Amino acid sequence: MNELIEIREMCKIYNPGENEVRALDHVNLKIDKNEFVAIIGQSGSGKSTLMNMLGCLDVPTSGTYILNGQDVSNLTDNDLSDIRNREIGFIFQGFNLIAGLTALENVELPLIYRGVGRRERLRLSQIALEKVGLKARMDHKPSEMSGGQQQRVAIARAIAQAPPVILADEPTGNLDSGSTKEIMEILKELHGEGRTVILITHDNEIAVRARRIIRIMDGRIVEDIMNCADAQAGPKESPHR
Repeated sequence: MNELIEIREMCKIYNPGENEVRALDHVNLKIDKNEFVAIIGQSGSGKSTLMNMLGCLDVPTSGTYILNGQDVSNLTDNDLSDIRNREIGFIFQGFNLIAGLTALENVELPLIYRGVGRRERLRLSQIALEKVGLKARMDHKPSEMSGGQQQRVAIARAIAQAPPVILADEPTGNLDSGSTKEIMEILKELHGEGRTVILITHDNEIAVRARRIIRIMDGRIVEDIMNCADAQAGPKESPHR
């Protein structure tokens, strides 16, 4: 069984009642292990709300979310925090690095929270930074690095303890075209190593670099296609539609 994520009839409703907003409206979705998925939608489409659900940053109003065999739909905040630490590596548009810490210290920080011993977290952090091409920049602080380098630090932080899911929210939104290409190549390499990569974006040019494209509009999934490696073959319908 390769299924990693299953969402069933998920709804997220804000201001229930007369002025309610259905940010997610009966969403059904399955994502297998080692998929590279782009979830695309414009502002207000529901993609950010769906990302929050997938990342266990929020819980649905109704419906079910199974992550790696566990129902996480109604867990407490503490339990959700444990799930996030164990299962998900986050990459955000704004990098979210601590200005006063070096690249190495930024990557180490989540490992401290996870209770990883000093020697092991140093080893994992160095490996992660080397993987994203920053072996020579480990002692540099964010202000001493370009935007692309800062995002690579953020990726190293996300992958240091090898979580099964990489959740990237507009990871190239603040980057120039050269840095965007570098970051997308790193994400493709992580996918090639067996990670499940979920990319949240509003940009069609970014989305087409994924193997599967899910389009969301008005809180509903309106398209779910496989983006074939052979462009001449054209996209085909996903089996999870």
